[in-house]
Amino acid sequence: MVLMKEFRIVMPMSLDEYQVAQAYMVTKMQQQNTNSTEGVEILENKSFEDDVFGKGQYTSKVYRLQSKAPTWLTTFAPADALIMQEEAWNAYPRCKTDCGSSIICFSFVQCPYFTKFQLTIETVHRADNGQSENVHGLSKEILAVRDVEIVDIASSARDYWSYVVGSNNTDFSNFKSGKTGRGPLLEGWQDRSNPVLTAYKLVTIDAPYWGFGNKLEQALLLGERALFLESHRNCFAWIDEWFGMTMQQLRELDLQSDSLNEKLGRPALVKSMEDFGKRLAPESEDIYLGQRSQLSTQLST
Repeated sequence: MVLMKEFRIVMPMSLDEYQVAQAYMVTKMQQQNTNSTEGVEILENKSFEDDVFGKGQYTSKVYRLQSKAPTWLTTFAPADALIMQEEAWNAYPRCKTDCGSSIICFSFVQCPYFTKFQLTIETVHRADNGQSENVHGLSKEILAVRDVEIVDIASSARDYWSYVVGSNNTDFSNFKSGKTGRGPLLEGWQDRSNPVLTAYKLVTIDAPYWGFGNKLEQALLLGERALFLESHRNCFAWIDEWFGMTMQQLRELDLQSDSLNEKLGRPALVKSMEDFGKRLAPESEDIYLGQRSQLSTQLST
């Protein structure tokens, strides 16, 4: 069964600020969570141009998450079962719609151990407070089964996956940015924030395995939720570190980080795409569209 859920993460920043915040957060979190055996490895990072979305950035990454595998999974799968590859297309030009401006992002994830497993994340960022109802253009049939959750970055609630992914302990009810004056985030802050944006993340998971497929889908969905929460909490908690920076400065910082790793002799998790395995086909996005079609077929039978 294909599982689909939309997470809406409201952020106290503008679309332009979010682009910088996200780039800074990704670089810093990769530095904090990557060592010689686990973490994130970037295999490819290049610009692309699309007729619909315009110019954007394509990245191919490998995630090695062996120590984060749930106990029940390790009873029948090897330690490297949670090695995954992600392909992402991030398009940042403004796409004018009836709902205003948006940023479009698309990610496709596969796992070489579970070859039938597929996970896609389609993200639309809008300058609103999470009230847009169909930013992904879903059919009526899919909308009827789509689950929606509004994720509050100011919430102090934590679950198992929050501790596995990592936990930023900043108390946003007492936090105030020195550079922007934003904060604290008190109850109902989403309705008062200016600027404001929402990351609408549509997660689609398919693990067609008898006996444990549904459990794997649910576990990964909770893991994605925890990652969304942690990464967006970091975006705001680190606002005084990235505010005022440009994308060019962040690219230079990223290059300096890669150079430092080389000087320190830190071994790469993978050396090339061939080390990881067979390269995903260029039509990865078509596979995602096929997942939507599969879900529609399931709903009509």
